[in-house]
Amino acid sequence: MSRVCIVSGGITKFAKANLLTQEAMCKDALDYALNDLDGRLELRDIQTTICTYFSDHFNGQLLFDSLTQDYLAMCPRPSMRIKGGGATGGLGIRAGFMDVASGLSEVCLVYGFEKMSEVNTEKGNEFIALASDTDFDFPVGGYYSGYYANMAQRHMHEFGTTTEQMAKIAVKNYDNAFHNRWAQKHERWTIAGVLEAPIIATPLTRPMVCVMSDGAACLIVCTEEWAKRLRPDGDYVVIAGLGCGTDTMRLGDRPRGDVIPLPGDEPGKYDYIAGRWPGIASFRGGREAARQAYQQANITKPLEQIDFAEVHDAYASSELQTYEDMGFALYGQGGRFVEDGHPYVGGKLPVNPSGGLLACGHPVGATGLMQGVFALWQLQGSIARHCGDPVAGIDGSKIQVENAKRGLIHSHAGTGTYITVHILERA
Repeated sequence: MSRVCIVSGGITKFAKANLLTQEAMCKDALDYALNDLDGRLELRDIQTTICTYFSDHFNGQLLFDSLTQDYLAMCPRPSMRIKGGGATGGLGIRAGFMDVASGLSEVCLVYGFEKMSEVNTEKGNEFIALASDTDFDFPVGGYYSGYYANMAQRHMHEFGTTTEQMAKIAVKNYDNAFHNRWAQKHERWTIAGVLEAPIIATPLTRPMVCVMSDGAACLIVCTEEWAKRLRPDGDYVVIAGLGCGTDTMRLGDRPRGDVIPLPGDEPGKYDYIAGRWPGIASFRGGREAARQAYQQANITKPLEQIDFAEVHDAYASSELQTYEDMGFALYGQGGRFVEDGHPYVGGKLPVNPSGGLLACGHPVGATGLMQGVFALWQLQGSIARHCGDPVAGIDGSKIQVENAKRGLIHSHAGTGTYITVHILERA
C-alpha cells in the first residue's frame, strides 16, 4: 500500500458570522492550499473530493456538497459527503486516506465547512442536540453542555479533579489563539476570570465552552509519488497511523470494564480502576482510536514519541479527559498533567497550540480539517508564516512547536460516539 501524504492545507478565518456563502468559504480555503503549492497543482490534477459538513439543518439545504462541488469546478469528478457530528472533519480525513490508499485516486481534496450563524444560538444548540439520543435523552432536556457538565462532575468525583485545573486549560488555549490570526477569539483570560465567568452548566463557565462558528478548511491528500512532485523539497507529511473508535450514544448504556491497553502498556498498569472504566468520566471510543493509530505508527511511549497534539476541546473538561484517553497521563491524573505544565507550548507535549475549539473556533464540519491544517504547518515549521499577522501584531512564532516531527490530531463526536485519531509525521 502506498504511503498516504498531506501536501497542503487551507483555512478561512473562523468567525461568529462570515458574510461569505458556504461555497465561497470553501473556495477561499482551497485557493489558499493551491497558492501554497506555488502553482505545482492545478484543479484538473485533483481526481476525487470528500466534502464534510455536519448539519443540513444549519444550511436549510439538502445535498449542499453538490453545490460546493459545482462551485469548486470539480464536476463531473467523483465526490462523497461525510458527516459524523463533531468528528465529521476527522472522518473526512479518514475517507481521504482510504481513497488514496486503495488506489481509487492519487490526489484527493478533503474540504469541510459549517455556517452556524444561519440560525440563532438557541436553535443551533437544539440542532446539535439532535445528534444525541432523541428518544430518551433529548426529550428530557438533553443538551450537550449538560452532558459534558455531568461527565466533568463525575471526573471530579472519581479523581478529585478541580475546576481550577479546567480553568487552566481554557486560559492556555485562549493564550495560544491570541497568536493565531485564523482564530475566532483573541481574548486574554486569567484563572480567576474563567472561574468567575457566567456558569453555562456547573462546573463549566462560558470560557470553558466552545462557541458557534462559521468557517471552512481543506487538505490535499495524495500518494507519496505526487507528494514528491508537489513538494520537491520534501516538505510534506505522511499519515503514519489512523484509528477510529465508537461508543453507545446514551451515556447510561455504557458498560464498566477494564481499561483498553495501549501498545507498550505494562500489565496491571490500570489495576487501580479495574472493572469500573470507562463509566462517564472517560471516552472508550477515544481510547480505541488511539490504540489503533499508535499500533500502526509504532508508538509505545506517547509522551516521548509525539511532539504536539490538536485535540477536540469543545469543553475544557473534555480536553482534560482526552489527555488520559490518549495515554498522555494516567487516568485520574489529567489535572496534574496540566498543573505540571506539560500541555503548554514549550512543555513536554503541547496540546492545542492553535487555540483549539475553545478559542480558535468550532465550525463543526471544518474543525477536524482545521486540526489537520495546523498540524501540517507545525510539522513544516511554517506556523509563523501562516498564522502571524504583523499588521495586527499577531506573532505566530509563539505557537510554533520547536523541531516538531510527529503530531496527533483527534476528532470527537457527540459524547464520544465517534472518535478519530491520526498520527502525522514529517516525511
